[in-house]
Amino acid sequence: MTSSGTNPTDPPPGPPPTSPPGRAPGPASRDGGAHGSADDRADDSVDRNGNSAGTASAAWELLLPAASAPARRRGRALQSALRDAVRSGRLPAGTRLPASRELAADLGVSRGLVTEAYEQLTAESYLRAGRGSGTWVSGAVRPAARGARDLSPRAPGARVDFRPGTPDLALFPRTAWAATHRTVLDRLPHSSLGYPDPRGLPELRVALASLLTRRRGVVADPERLVVCSGVAQATTLLGFVLRERGAVSVGVEDPGSPEHASLFASTGLTTVPLPLDDGGLAVGPLSRSGVRAVVTTPAHQFPTGIAYSSERRGELLDWARRTSGVIMEDDYDGDFRYDRAPVGALQGLDPEHVVYTGSVSKSLAPGLRLGWLIAPASMTDDIVARKRTMDLGNPSVDQAVLADFVAGGGYDRQLRRCQRAYRERRDAMTGALDAHFPGTEVSGIAAGLHIIARLPERFGPQDEFLRRASAAGIALRPLSDCTAGGAQDGTVRLVLGYAHLAPAAIGNGVRLLAEATC
Repeated sequence: MTSSGTNPTDPPPGPPPTSPPGRAPGPASRDGGAHGSADDRADDSVDRNGNSAGTASAAWELLLPAASAPARRRGRALQSALRDAVRSGRLPAGTRLPASRELAADLGVSRGLVTEAYEQLTAESYLRAGRGSGTWVSGAVRPAARGARDLSPRAPGARVDFRPGTPDLALFPRTAWAATHRTVLDRLPHSSLGYPDPRGLPELRVALASLLTRRRGVVADPERLVVCSGVAQATTLLGFVLRERGAVSVGVEDPGSPEHASLFASTGLTTVPLPLDDGGLAVGPLSRSGVRAVVTTPAHQFPTGIAYSSERRGELLDWARRTSGVIMEDDYDGDFRYDRAPVGALQGLDPEHVVYTGSVSKSLAPGLRLGWLIAPASMTDDIVARKRTMDLGNPSVDQAVLADFVAGGGYDRQLRRCQRAYRERRDAMTGALDAHFPGTEVSGIAAGLHIIARLPERFGPQDEFLRRASAAGIALRPLSDCTAGGAQDGTVRLVLGYAHLAPAAIGNGVRLLAEATC
């Protein structure tokens, strides 16, 4: 098993055996043991036939780090190294392992350690052994996947990504957040590191209630506010509670967020697309649909950018009171208005019929996974109970940091910073469209993180436009992706996100799009 070569990358050779393997003990081991079992002798008989030299060398190289472990941990290290070699596929199924005496000599450890490792992994089904046939890697273990896949919703290989929904992650206030994090950890009591109130830390619920009352006109009772992992979890929490109360379907805006259907489907509910008009969601079709719950984005409808009229808001609330219905208000990017004051939340007009939801995904970062839900009194206990069984609450430290950040004014400063940046990017987007796609009609520009662009007919049909854009490495989302009926004609209608791109990148991206499609 020793090497006669001088390749500097080879591991240092072990001491040569003084007699053929299996007939006499090897050199003194690092931990002094020198015993074996009947199965070891069976392994040795295979070795005497000269069939295991190659596998012995391979195993020896894989297991060398384990032999260097401290004496008290050497046995466990050897077992762990063998497991890892099998799991990773470096020792594939059907591989015959070296005789215990031979491997012990190569590693400079006691034969007893090798024997014990073989026996332990045989008991765990990693290995199989038979008297007279040696020790082999079992076929019961499938090699683990190498590395971890990234399933985040990005466009792989895109030169430019104009899809909506992503803020500029570079605007995240790293310095201020890190300082707040240190301050919070210094003073956070040990008791706060236990399982939290499933509604969230009291200090965060109080801070959010004050913020939402001041900025969004919400009736925010901290006792009815539930901290959750973004609007996605808030949606599923509501879905489960509605299902438990006998609901089978929920109304959704059409066009609207494609995510709502999949989120409610995960709770056993179907979704009923309901049309919009210039005032918002049409209440006539809602009344005829028979649903008793509906999802809305009244401050800045996604994706059209419509702000529900005051008349439509009143009609929606009348529907809810008349039918004992529930309105979920997804306050999607409601804080980001550029040309006039933000529209107040619908929930403030009737907190007993509106479930209000929001998050910091657009204002701070979606990776924080922090949001909120404010429930009517009649639903609060059921939602809290479902939250408890779902995840026992959100991480306490993250909640405490956000509470301090909000209470100290950091969140308001962050919103002002984002508004300035996003207004500049909106203007860059509309200017670039004017320059490279003259005659384009844009809507939804007064607020939010995206616009709707309706290109002149000469740029159609839409399928061909999208094909050319994709071939050029430009990721787009057509408006038809947000509608139940899909594309109705060949007109190119796009939902163009701009928040995550610098103004120069927006201009360059629109130019590349024009070159690829014109």
